[in-house]
Amino acid sequence: MADWDEISEALADYTISCNENQRLRKMQRDWSRMLHFVCSDTPQTFSMDVVRGEITSTQQGHVGVPDIVVTATSETFCDMFWGDLNPVQKYLRGEIVVKGSQEDVMRLDAISYVIWPES
Repeated sequence: MADWDEISEALADYTISCNENQRLRKMQRDWSRMLHFVCSDTPQTFSMDVVRGEITSTQQGHVGVPDIVVTATSETFCDMFWGDLNPVQKYLRGEIVVKGSQEDVMRLDAISYVIWPES
């Protein structure tokens, strides 16, 4: 199980990687969403605000009304944000659950292929 400090560190690294990826930023320039994350193995929750393809904030707890809700174990989130696993495989096995519009789920899938192309 990962605690908030570990999740926060992984999120910080992920934010930098995403925001510095010019291909991803260009691809997502018209995409603004509030994402809520739920750790299935701990009571931890956190939020990510994406504005025109840029992650503008991540914080503990749920903030605002979510467009997308993602549920997984705390370790899965850390591994995913650090790039140690491609979330597509875990999603297909039901280990990551995403609730949102079909368009948003497809966007997340596209983001995964840009960030983790070899998986």
